[in-house]
This record gives sequence, C-alpha cells and structure tokens, in this order.
Amino acid sequence: MTEPSTTSTETGEQAAGSEFGSPVADAVHALLADPVAAVGGELIDVEWTGGTLRLVVDAEGGITTECLAEVNRLVSPLLDQHDPVPGRYLLEVSSPGIERPLRRPDHFRRAVGEQVIVKLESWSEIRRIRGELLSADDDGISVAAVEIDGVDLAETEHHTVSYDTIAKARTHFEWGPTPKKGGKNPKPKSSKNKSSNNKRKKR
Repeated sequence: MTEPSTTSTETGEQAAGSEFGSPVADAVHALLADPVAAVGGELIDVEWTGGTLRLVVDAEGGITTECLAEVNRLVSPLLDQHDPVPGRYLLEVSSPGIERPLRRPDHFRRAVGEQVIVKLESWSEIRRIRGELLSADDDGISVAAVEIDGVDLAETEHHTVSYDTIAKARTHFEWGPTPKKGGKNPKPKSSKNKSSNNKRKKR
C-alpha cells in the first residue's frame, strides 16, 4: 500500500559483489533504470537501509521538481507490481544535492574537474584520497591528491586508481572560510525536493 508523499534534493559501505550496496538495491536499479531514463532522468544511486529505499535521480543540466514528481509517479506502481523490496518501507526520490556518489565510469567522466573523495578497498596501501579528478576512462581515474589518508600534502601528488580498487567515491564540496565574528553569514541556496512514500507489501 502506498501512502501520501512529499518531494528534497538531498541524498545517505557496500556489500561485496554488489554495485549498489545490497542485492535489493541492485534489483531495484535493474528494474527502474530504463523507465526513469524514458522520462528524461538517470537513476544514479539506490540506497536500501532496511526501512528506507532511496532513489537518487539526476538529469542532463540538473533535475527539476517536475521530473522528480514524474519519476515518483512512475516507480511506485512498478515497485508494487514487481515487489523487489521485502516488507514495509519508506520510498524517497531525490536529486543528488551538493555531493553525489560516483559508481560507474560515466559518473566519473562527468565529474572530471571536480573535487572528489575516493575510498579504496581494505587491501589497498592507501585507503582514502581527496583531490581534483583529472581524468576518467574505462579502466580507472587520475586524481591530483591534496590529502592522503586524512593527511594534507605539502605538494599535490598525482594518483592513478583502477575501478576495482575503489570501494566508494563521491564528489566533494569545498566550503568557504568561516565568516568573521559580526559579519554576515551568506545563506546557501538550496531547493528541497523529496518524494517519499510509505509502502507495504500486499498480503
């Protein structure tokens, strides 16, 4: 059963062998990626926390509130019909927000020139890289690192990372310096567009 919904532009480690962190999230992406694309969106991430199913949708030039609402209307009956998610859950459809996950080569290609944080697999000598994404191809990425494993570098280091060593990656927004006391705090522009539905399996 689907209950009333609302619409935010905010998004939330990954199971071995699973692109989206769990078999449930993988199944949901396989089911919904093409229908979402058909209405002009791209399903870039699926998060399943055991009580909330979050779909992160983007589009060329940025996602609109209207497109998010259309995606929400589209996916609800598909999820009811195919039932890939066990039990009752909250469905959220949102845009990526300031920081967005990077999972596939095309995600990395679109983020070239942006600041990123890349977490590597546990067996890697380096576990975390922060810096500018210089390039991305079918095999991996190149990062101009300014921080390695939480330590700021005196000089930028270039690191080439293959996709099979990446555990998790996302774009990183660099906040400006804290305003001086007594100064005006600029209000960041943001739009909140979140669609959420309570869904219950039919008996």
